[in-house]
Amino acid sequence: MNGQRHLFVIGAGVVGTATALNLLRDGHRVTLIDRGAPGEGTSFGNAAVIEPHGVIPVPTPGVLWRVPRYLMDPRGPLAIRWRYLPRLAPWLLRFVWNSRPSKVASSTAALDALLRPAIEVWRELVAWAGAEDMIREQGWLAVAEREATWRAYQAQIEVHRRYGASVTLLKPEEIRQQEPALADIKFAGAAYYPKVAHVLNPHRFVQVLAAAAQKRGAALIRDEVTGFEQRDGRVGALLGRAQRYACDGVVVTGGAWSRGLAAALGARVPLDTERGYHITMPNAGVVPRAPVLSLEGGYVATPLEIGLRVAGTDELGGLDLPPNWQRAEVLLRGVKRWFPTVNTEGMTRWMGFRPSLPDSVPVISAAPSASNAWMGFGHGHLGLTMGARTGQLLASLVAGRDTGLDMKPYRADRF
Repeated sequence: MNGQRHLFVIGAGVVGTATALNLLRDGHRVTLIDRGAPGEGTSFGNAAVIEPHGVIPVPTPGVLWRVPRYLMDPRGPLAIRWRYLPRLAPWLLRFVWNSRPSKVASSTAALDALLRPAIEVWRELVAWAGAEDMIREQGWLAVAEREATWRAYQAQIEVHRRYGASVTLLKPEEIRQQEPALADIKFAGAAYYPKVAHVLNPHRFVQVLAAAAQKRGAALIRDEVTGFEQRDGRVGALLGRAQRYACDGVVVTGGAWSRGLAAALGARVPLDTERGYHITMPNAGVVPRAPVLSLEGGYVATPLEIGLRVAGTDELGGLDLPPNWQRAEVLLRGVKRWFPTVNTEGMTRWMGFRPSLPDSVPVISAAPSASNAWMGFGHGHLGLTMGARTGQLLASLVAGRDTGLDMKPYRADRF
């Protein structure tokens, strides 16, 4: 079916709003539908970083031997909730299977194809949406405090360079010249990546994108989609809790809540969640020039228009367990070490759900059992980075255009 169609995009986070804008540019009639307001889900509290060099998947060789340590250290960079372990076990087995070297190499190549043009694609989309002032290209600094961490990170730097990243290595005495806000403590080394960007406020960023979509004719509905009416291999309507919505097609970009909807469209995907935490200090009094990444802690301190945010760590615990605020305390200890004079008055804390697949490669694909349905989810830590590129690719799939990529690594039926 060619020409203009009425397409529903399920999920008004950064991937969904970017997809809606790309579909609007193709001339479609678009409705964004989400249980909440734009940007109130996972996109609300991320680290705000657009990271084109993040090509190394989470499962890497040797991960099997690291899992017991994760289980025993609830305050480490990755934690697993014991209560959730029985449900998580099948996902963990797939995760370990995807850590073999051949699979890591193919996943790295698939991620690079999405990540390398990320800033350029975002720049083009925000220019069309009138949101150019929301993105800053000031790089970021990856810092190690321990010699062992710094030595181990050299292998990652080599991979980043192999895939086109520009990296400047800093000696310990050069680190505070690059980032004067950091405390005068002993660092083992740091790597500065100039081709990294960040947004001023990830929540407002999505709100601005959604407003731009509405200005260009998109509708916005708050309702939870529970299923679809399907006939003869096509979706004819969405079933919401409030009502039924007739459509010409649907794109599922529901993040961590996409699994059930994907299954209804014939895609049995092993989607789970990496629970991430943040703290935000509106009156921090300390502002780094650019985001700073802790290689030991796995968290990022980012200067935002709403204050200093420290975000990161992983917790595997699903969608239903309550937050473990000890994870936020880990972030607070880290920021006080780096910035001893930081003012925590008015500090807020938050927990969100990263949609995670066991090979770290998102689904960007047509639906297996419906010819007018598509899906884009499972971006893990890199939803903001990959959002515009995913929307661009989904719009091409909807239109039947050549994406310029081999799309097999992103297919929903690859598992």
